[in-house]
Amino acid sequence: MIIEHHNKTTIITQDKTSLKEFSKKLTLLYERFKAEDVIIYLINTSVGSMEDLISLAVKHSILQYCFVIVSTDLNQEDFENLIIIPTIQEAHDFIDMEVMQRDLGL
Repeated sequence: MIIEHHNKTTIITQDKTSLKEFSKKLTLLYERFKAEDVIIYLINTSVGSMEDLISLAVKHSILQYCFVIVSTDLNQEDFENLIIIPTIQEAHDFIDMEVMQRDLGL
């Protein structure tokens, strides 16, 4: 797992671990980034459940922060409670728009 901080956004990249292991580590480390917008960059989604990530995404949205998953393997239409975007740049753009809406009170 690689963790990078860019302004008020944390990018967490899956690195040579299964989705299940990655999700467990992410859950354990959640307190570190719960007050920031988060981009989760998934490299390998072939093995494992998305349930832990869905749970974290719901928690994060209650706190009114973005929880965006970057993956070319996943389809947004398959996940009701997740924001799935194909590139890191699009994830940053999405968060920028969400921050503007928050700032305007929308």
